[in-house]
Amino acid sequence: MFPNSILGRPPFTPNHQQHNFFALSPTLYSPQQLIDAQFNFQNADLSRAVSLQQLTYGSISPIQTSASPLFRGRKRLSDEKGLPLDGKRQRFHSPHQEPAIVNHIVPLSAERRFSMPPLFHTHYVPDIVRCVPPFREIPLLEPREIPLPEAKDKLSQQILELFETCQQQVSDLKKKELCRAQLQREIQLLFPQSRLFLVGSSLNGFGARSSDGDLCLVVKEEPVNQKTEARHILTLVHKHFCTRLCGYIERPQLIRAKVPIVKFRDKVSCMEFDLNVNNIVGIRNTFLLRAYAYLENRVRPLVLVIKKWASHHDINDASRGTLNSYSLVLMVLHYLQTLPEPILPSLQKIYPESFSPAIQLHLVHQAPCNVPPYLSKNESSLGDLLLGFLKYYAIEFDWNTQMISVREAKAIPRPDGIEWRNKYICVEEPFDGTNTARAVHEKQKFDMIKDQFLKSWQKLKNKRDLNSILPLRAAILKR
Repeated sequence: MFPNSILGRPPFTPNHQQHNFFALSPTLYSPQQLIDAQFNFQNADLSRAVSLQQLTYGSISPIQTSASPLFRGRKRLSDEKGLPLDGKRQRFHSPHQEPAIVNHIVPLSAERRFSMPPLFHTHYVPDIVRCVPPFREIPLLEPREIPLPEAKDKLSQQILELFETCQQQVSDLKKKELCRAQLQREIQLLFPQSRLFLVGSSLNGFGARSSDGDLCLVVKEEPVNQKTEARHILTLVHKHFCTRLCGYIERPQLIRAKVPIVKFRDKVSCMEFDLNVNNIVGIRNTFLLRAYAYLENRVRPLVLVIKKWASHHDINDASRGTLNSYSLVLMVLHYLQTLPEPILPSLQKIYPESFSPAIQLHLVHQAPCNVPPYLSKNESSLGDLLLGFLKYYAIEFDWNTQMISVREAKAIPRPDGIEWRNKYICVEEPFDGTNTARAVHEKQKFDMIKDQFLKSWQKLKNKRDLNSILPLRAAILKR
């Protein structure tokens, strides 16, 4: 269904236990190799090297452009007439697809021409680089096949209706995946052995229709200096987007933050994307959260309504000193783990090997497939759980001494490290142990967040109507 579909997961070798994920040396991109990448950018004859197919999503028309040779129309230029058959444009879904010319520019060794099977049930379509078909598909339920909880009261029914209206659709994910696959082939012209992953809410099960796409470009398994290496790599990528892909990508911006990113908009899907370099922990936590998302049928509706609530009250924006969505999700999971009758366990305790921070990246996607549903004796309704969540963080949780830990499935004492001192909210990242809520570093913003928990809990407790804390019509319009 997807051309070159690996849904954010890298190719792997048949004997993957014996091979490194990238089969690369630890010093994959030395300063000289970065110079080589810049040389590739400046000198690659991309008009002959690759022909990207026009993209269409349903009734959306394909983009039309004459500015970039990568996205010209179907008519071949005169200098292409002498190209061999494997250099001509091919349809993605053609049963007679020939090897694309990209093979001559991004050579792959025979041992690395394998693709992971897709996350969702799809018919296999041969990869554009003529990969060997996957061994088998991984059985994983699509969102629509997960039975939703029964709503016996008005508040629970409102939560379910909001979730069903605003949750990310399979079609949304396919659009993001198609863009990822196309961009991976483009970026490999600069960094041939790199891989591009779709991460975050798009893939972890907690995405809404309005969710941006998060992409992680992995150039090596070891950490990358975000101030130097990552910025230089993203500078080249940004320049490539601006010059070679201007007909396909619009508004590319290089944001030189602590973790630099390139923000851009895909003209075909009309979706926004953020691209970072080597945020390996983001790949790992995507599949950990995905396992939690489908572990119990009340988790996803509850998380989505809380994210909508936080956004409505302006406490869901790390760039403005409040909570990011990842911290909010961890806060919900932590609450569900700490109930007198828990709804969620600690997956890292029950399945330490599946969710180990040391597991190779080409294996991380398997963990959610191996986790059976969790049977909890807690029968609380979605309405009761939303009320309990607001109350827990309004009056029960000790912000001064405790840290939220999904890894331990409980509140634990704050560490004494410098990262945790003078921080108003401490949420432990399950893999690397950092503070995911470090953006909340002003007391005024912390007081605003805590006050919103308290006010919303009091209003909802009295009215038992979601509109009292989150106008449903406005939330649905935003999707």
